[in-house]
Amino acid sequence: MAEEEVKFKVTIDGIPVDVAPGTTILNAARQIGGDIVPPAMCYYSKLEGSGGKCRTCLVKVSKGSEKDPRPMPKLVASCRTTVMDGMEVQNITSPDVLEARKGVVEMLLINHPLDCPICDQAGECKLQDLSYEHGVADTRYEFERRTFERIDIGDKIQLHMNRCILCYRCVYVANQLTEGREHGVIHRGDHSEISTFIENALDSDFIGNVIDVCPVGALTDKTFRFKNRVWFTKPVDAHRDCPTCSGKVTLWYKGEEVLRVTGRKDEYNEVEDFICNTCRFDTKQTSDWVLEEPTPVEKESVITANHYAEFNPPPVIKENPALQVANAEQLARTEKLK
Repeated sequence: MAEEEVKFKVTIDGIPVDVAPGTTILNAARQIGGDIVPPAMCYYSKLEGSGGKCRTCLVKVSKGSEKDPRPMPKLVASCRTTVMDGMEVQNITSPDVLEARKGVVEMLLINHPLDCPICDQAGECKLQDLSYEHGVADTRYEFERRTFERIDIGDKIQLHMNRCILCYRCVYVANQLTEGREHGVIHRGDHSEISTFIENALDSDFIGNVIDVCPVGALTDKTFRFKNRVWFTKPVDAHRDCPTCSGKVTLWYKGEEVLRVTGRKDEYNEVEDFICNTCRFDTKQTSDWVLEEPTPVEKESVITANHYAEFNPPPVIKENPALQVANAEQLARTEKLK
């Protein structure tokens, strides 16, 4: 007779859920879903060892367990704290958590430049969402923001270190998806920065995934840079027979042109299957892909403003010379910003 699977009962914001032992509070909340899921800027379920850096997922444990019901004395990072049977957790129902999260967002914005109008991540940036939900209008920081010299890390990826929040996701991608890591975090404290090793560039076959995992605009796609705003594009799920990766991607269209290719992401903005550089950078023709359906988009996202109401491939692949000329002119005007 098979042994009965052990489950722990956890209550988060008054909602009970049964989870397996070893599950973190964050993943337990994700099983419930909705607004009670804590935000996460550094945790990435597909990357082993991620989490514990940004502190945006802080929660309050009001009851430790059935055996030891004492509350935890301080707020804990939900992405690093495993559940106990009978644990009770407060997230959005705790004023202490909301106040602490407001302070974390203020700290993340101390050195992050307010260049959303020219940032390619605008419209997809989790820091923008956090600032709107938990940020404050003014900052108490009176010193100069830290700045970094521009570094060339290759012909396909642009690094904006001024925007980086040191979540370490890109470092984990290089460690776990590529054969050799050419970059990492150097220096200490306020001088810490993401940089490549001397005279090295990011050129591994899966290194383009650092663009998808970056929660802010620190790592962006040079082939899409300054071409368009994400809310003017139409995302479509597609696939191809790729010998290197799964070949399952999202194509971002404007008219009949594929402006960029990204991995498919779930509701928590995490890539479902990492894709290779060939799929990401070198196959930007509709004929290279088998179109499936419009990419599901949350109704709160700005991308819904220009999303397909229904899937209709012909308008996607129909040539539009006037739009092509307009896109070329727009790109020429922004070339000077690079």
